[in-house]
Amino acid sequence: MLLLALDTATPAVTAALHDGRDVVASFSQVDARRHGELLLPAVDRVLADAGVKLDAVTGIVVGTGPGPYTGLRVGLMTADTFGLALGVPVHGMCTLDGLAYAADPGEGPFVVATDARRKEVYWARYENSRTRTGEPAVDRPADIAEQVEGLPAVGAGALLYPDTFPDAREPEYVSAAALASLAAERIRAGEELPAPRPLYLRRPDAQVPKNYKVVTPK
Repeated sequence: MLLLALDTATPAVTAALHDGRDVVASFSQVDARRHGELLLPAVDRVLADAGVKLDAVTGIVVGTGPGPYTGLRVGLMTADTFGLALGVPVHGMCTLDGLAYAADPGEGPFVVATDARRKEVYWARYENSRTRTGEPAVDRPADIAEQVEGLPAVGAGALLYPDTFPDAREPEYVSAAALASLAAERIRAGEELPAPRPLYLRRPDAQVPKNYKVVTPK
C-alpha cells in the first residue's frame, strides 16, 4: 500500500504519503488564496522526500470538506485526475475527521470547527478521535453555543470564536498525514471508504448576477 493524501478544504494546502504502516512523507503550507498553485508542488515534494515516483502510488485519499467551493474543488479535481491517470482508487475522507484524528482532547466528547467565512463555522461533534456523531453542519457560532457548551474544540473555527468555544485547542488546520493515517487504519480494518464527493453544505460565493441579460448575435 502507498496512499497519496491531499486536502485543500481549509487554508492549509497539504499532501502526504502513507505506506500502510506509517506516514513516510508530509508537507503543508497555509495560503488560502493559492491552493491551485501550491498543491502539485506539495505532491512533488512528498514524492521526492519519500524517494518514490507517482506511479508507485496504489490509492488516493482526498479531503472532501466541508470547505469553501473553490478551494475544495482543487483537491478533488487533482485527486480524480491522479486516480484516472494511475488507474487507482480515489477515496474521500471528511476533512473534519482528519482534524479529529490528529487532536488530543482528552477523554469524552469534543467538537471540531473550521472557518466557513461569513461569520460561520463548519463543525461536527465527536465521541472520540475516530467516532463522529452526526453529519457536519454549517452554522453561526452563537446559534450552536448550547450544543457545544462545555466541550473542548479544535480547529481554526474554534480559535476564531472564543465566546462559543472557550476551550479551543490545536490543531488549527487539517494535515494530509492525519487523513492518510486514518484512511490506512480503516482500510486495514476492512472498511469501505466513502467516494470522493464534496461536502459543500452551501452554495458557492460566486453567483450569476440577477437580471443578467444574455446577448447573442443576430
